[in-house]
Amino acid sequence: MKNVLVTGGTGFVGSNLAVGLLKEGCNVRILRRPESDLRAIGSADVEHRLGDVRDIDSLRRAISGCDTVFHTAAVVSYWRREREKMYDVNIGGTRNVVEACLECGVAKLIHTSSVAAIGFPENGMWADETNGFNWEPYDVGYRISKHRAEQEIQKGVRLGLQAVIVNPSIVVGPGDIHFNGGQIIRDIYRKRLFFYIDGGMSIVYVGDVVRGAIAAAQRGRIGERYILCGHNLQIREVFRITAEVVGGIQPRFKVPKPVVHFVAGVAETIGNLSNRKPWLTRELVARAGTAYHFTCAKAQRELGYTVTSFRTAAEEAFGWYRQHGFL
Repeated sequence: MKNVLVTGGTGFVGSNLAVGLLKEGCNVRILRRPESDLRAIGSADVEHRLGDVRDIDSLRRAISGCDTVFHTAAVVSYWRREREKMYDVNIGGTRNVVEACLECGVAKLIHTSSVAAIGFPENGMWADETNGFNWEPYDVGYRISKHRAEQEIQKGVRLGLQAVIVNPSIVVGPGDIHFNGGQIIRDIYRKRLFFYIDGGMSIVYVGDVVRGAIAAAQRGRIGERYILCGHNLQIREVFRITAEVVGGIQPRFKVPKPVVHFVAGVAETIGNLSNRKPWLTRELVARAGTAYHFTCAKAQRELGYTVTSFRTAAEEAFGWYRQHGFL
């Protein structure tokens, strides 16, 4: 692993990964769109190639001369109006990456998927890499897109592509300029979130994801996927720790699931009418109240993966947001 391309190199995970690869002594090239926001990648000593994963010719040019590709480019959205674009990028873009890697003879492809592509266990146990996708009845576009993207990777593996998949849980840390996992930090800091719902989640520190992805390139088994998650916490505990870190309001009362679904429906209707992305949608709260807990035992065993506490991840993210004027 010497000459490396990172797709989505100006994004949250991609920018952190590019910096991590530089520290490993790699020559790092990123693929980005001309209009990409550069605040996350900053002045990192990487080569910029302009293009788009939806444009296979630009992918071929960017991949040429690289022995390893880390595919992190993706659209994260739970708003139905953005589904077409999300499918084009997440599914079609991944298909293009696979084709270009095969054509260019890339030695290794590391695909950044998500635990969104992993099915939930019916018995409430922790999910692992063997849990088959079972989200179809809920029609959640983002989850479907990540599942189908993995299918494109597996098609490539059957054609001889040396590919490994990593599945991060909710990622928090420095550089989340689009406030995906960081939305929790911003909302609690601004004292807009002082209630909670039943259920649980796994939040992972972005530095752990970077180290896990690099380890997957070095030691991951071809065609396998590896969950890169953090500690499993109840939602109320996540909000409590975040409030302690940012000075927000401790979670005071529980909101019943029917109310959550009603509010999501109202917010989505308003967003559709105003053509502005809603802060809450019905897809986002599908199966609200469920504990989405995962195990990273496979990554720990095969990749030497380690887990950083959520409190540390929240402190790092909050410090970066304040330093860069995002709050």
